[in-house]
Amino acid sequence: MKKVIVTLLLAALVLPMAFAQASTEVKPVELVYTMTAVPTDAHAGAMRVFKETVERVSNGQIKVLTYDSASLFKQEQEVSAVKSGQADMTATAASWLTDGSPWVSMFTAGYIFKSYDHMTSVLNGPIGAEVFDRIAKEQGIRPLGAQYLGTRQLNLVADKEIKTPADLKGVNLRMPNSDSWIFLGKALGANPTPISFSELYMALQTKTVDGQDNPLPSTKNAKFYEVTKSITITNHLVDSVWPAINEAKWQSLTAQQKAWVMEGVKAGIEYCDSTNLKAEAELVAFFKNAGLKVYNADLNAFADHVLAQYLASPYAQKWDKAMFDKVVAAGK
Repeated sequence: MKKVIVTLLLAALVLPMAFAQASTEVKPVELVYTMTAVPTDAHAGAMRVFKETVERVSNGQIKVLTYDSASLFKQEQEVSAVKSGQADMTATAASWLTDGSPWVSMFTAGYIFKSYDHMTSVLNGPIGAEVFDRIAKEQGIRPLGAQYLGTRQLNLVADKEIKTPADLKGVNLRMPNSDSWIFLGKALGANPTPISFSELYMALQTKTVDGQDNPLPSTKNAKFYEVTKSITITNHLVDSVWPAINEAKWQSLTAQQKAWVMEGVKAGIEYCDSTNLKAEAELVAFFKNAGLKVYNADLNAFADHVLAQYLASPYAQKWDKAMFDKVVAAGK
């Protein structure tokens, strides 16, 4: 009888504890991460590195669901999807954030960054932290860092040497569909034609457009070299992609969870940057071997022309001049 009483007493003590433990178990936080990039792009690889890192360091307390190749949203829809909470994260860039923060257009200006080192020191340093915090407050989407996408070059269907902006007159150049991208196309001297990235291969193949501009790694990974004949090195935009998160989602995370996410962001940056820097060093030879002609533009002629177009435009009137001066000073 005593044994029965002891057993019942133990059960009375253990069961509430078990129920309490079960009720306090925290479900993993889920992050839905969507992007347009194809799986072979370095920033798609960086998304996978982010997922692996965050899930490992959080011991499964954060689960990252990844979607590439515009399988959830088209490029033009990604930012609004994150802002609305339909997705939690995406890989975006300055050009897609200018509608909500017009001053951000200064980061889309051709030749604003002189090099990779200039870009990453600005955007992944104190200036970038200030920029990203301001965007979060204005738009409800928070960039968390900047990955090196590569330096954008011209890639044409025809074998055509481009030396100065005048050589792009009448060239229908595909650009992403946002006002800032369209302006860059005009500033380069071309006739910009908006087409989604996922539709670009077919547009080049059917000659709907005469060419496109992307970093060399993107041109290779999307296989645009299969349907084009020449590349001109213009270095017109040291391009970056910004892993960004819904601001409400970010604020819902604990300090520890934010630290885990940032560890994943940093790991993704390291992967993306090293991958694209290595690829760029090798790709001119690759494209030549693939049968494309590679030309070198007059960089000074392009830089002078493009910057003059920006400074005379309504865009420059919206720039944060103090911020712009900080960016320029960082490159000296």
